[in-house]
Amino acid sequence: MTRTKMTEPLPVVLAGARGHGNWHLRNIARLSAAGVVRLAGICELKPLTPEELAVLGDDAAAPEQSADLGELLARTGARIAVVCTPIHTHAELGLLAAGHGVHLLLEKPPTPSMAAFEQLAAGVAKAGTACQIGFQSLGSHAVEAIRGLVADGAIGAVRGIGAAGAWVRDEAYWRRAPWGGHRTLDGREVVDGVLTNPLAHATATALRIEGSDRAEDIAGVDLELYRINDIAADDTSCARIRTTAGGLIVTSVTLCAERPGEPYVVVHGERGRITFWYKADEVLIEREGHEPETVRHGRTDLLENLVAHLRDDEPLLVPLERTGAFTRLVEAVRTAPEPVELPADAWRSEPGERGPRRVIPGVDELTARGAAELAGFAELGAPWAGKGWGSV
Repeated sequence: MTRTKMTEPLPVVLAGARGHGNWHLRNIARLSAAGVVRLAGICELKPLTPEELAVLGDDAAAPEQSADLGELLARTGARIAVVCTPIHTHAELGLLAAGHGVHLLLEKPPTPSMAAFEQLAAGVAKAGTACQIGFQSLGSHAVEAIRGLVADGAIGAVRGIGAAGAWVRDEAYWRRAPWGGHRTLDGREVVDGVLTNPLAHATATALRIEGSDRAEDIAGVDLELYRINDIAADDTSCARIRTTAGGLIVTSVTLCAERPGEPYVVVHGERGRITFWYKADEVLIEREGHEPETVRHGRTDLLENLVAHLRDDEPLLVPLERTGAFTRLVEAVRTAPEPVELPADAWRSEPGERGPRRVIPGVDELTARGAAELAGFAELGAPWAGKGWGSV
């Protein structure tokens, strides 16, 4: 698609401005104040109130509001749509934006199935529009720094990459939206489990560091999916991914932790390891013959990067095609048997911020060991883990 030099703030429409969408609203306000974008419209079923719009600042013009995204895109002349809506609407709304010639920042996961991913990719390619996926961790400058260290042999040959996340979520979290915790809803794929949505960055970041982030880079996926909450999806799971390059990635995650922790990715080499706490952009380098070294890195905002792509042909940091490998994981979870419901004696209930929450004793250590030993819960001897890996 031929692009002309643009200097004026680009008009943006935000679809989904509540919940996590509020983060995007605030980010757009920040970039608007810097003259990068202009919030032209908000698509919500119920219009935002003046109190909700106060984040835009006193001097900001009130954006157009509508429940009809297509109508809003046409009316505002938007150049970019930021889509932060339920997972099962991503492909539909992404294709709608592309059909209007509008570039896209689409929240993760891009789609709930490979079929929808391929449909979206075809539509975007036909329209000639840009599509960036909202894996914010992939905007961290640490990712390329780690890849450079590995390529330079800093830790020797890589044995595998582990990823771990132990988060705390109360039972109300699963009632945050009608689609929360569902595998399907009204016959539509959702796949809202711990691996594919709240802790999706763990696997996506590991895949990018490995250099195996396209759909064709995945040789196979093994899964252990469990749940203790009253949901259909998984809340405690691990995945073992084998890449066509011969790499191994093991992700071990839970939303039923005893204590909240920072998720991370760890690259295991023959002569050391590199640990990346991706929310904090912090890297710990441990290698033979050197003192441990901690480095903090910067981060490029993905909407800002999309604007730079449109204005100056800067490469997209997270183009749709480079989330194909992650979508292979989503597809594996989608087609896997339902998560195993753990027995009542495997968990306990504790008070949470918004009511009770369910906790698996010892799961914090298990997720850490999974990333350290590149092993699943069953291999680590979890008494509730059953037979272990199932191949998809």
